[in-house]
Amino acid sequence: MARQSRLANQMPSVKNWGGVRSVQRRLERSATIMENGEAVAYSLLCMANTKITDILTWDEDGQVKVKAAHQIPDHALQAIKNIKVTKGKDGAQTLEVELYDKVGVLRLLAKASGLLDNPDDGSEKPSVIGINVQAPEVQDVEEEIDEGK
Repeated sequence: MARQSRLANQMPSVKNWGGVRSVQRRLERSATIMENGEAVAYSLLCMANTKITDILTWDEDGQVKVKAAHQIPDHALQAIKNIKVTKGKDGAQTLEVELYDKVGVLRLLAKASGLLDNPDDGSEKPSVIGINVQAPEVQDVEEEIDEGK
């Protein structure tokens, strides 16, 4: 209850606005992410830092083996999206290990940390450009013609 009242003090009330259930749900999700921000960041960093060698081993002959569950580090376990075992017609088993999209996770981390933002040092382009356009003044000029020459 103390957490909820603390959040109520931080966010303006939207109770008197008609039909704002979706806004309320978004605010609740946002508060949940803010409260668990460190855990979310840790999980994303675990996914980003996992290597395939944390989960699999192979030898010079190309024989691939999955490490025993107790040998796989906890951070690598968080990066596993799916494990699938299929049995072929010949009875041989095939194991597929799918990890979460590392590039997507790295992109999300870079965006969250501001690495993808354009630096705003003001040296490249001005934000406001002032242009004054003036038409030239019109002057009537009379030309004198000498007929005697």
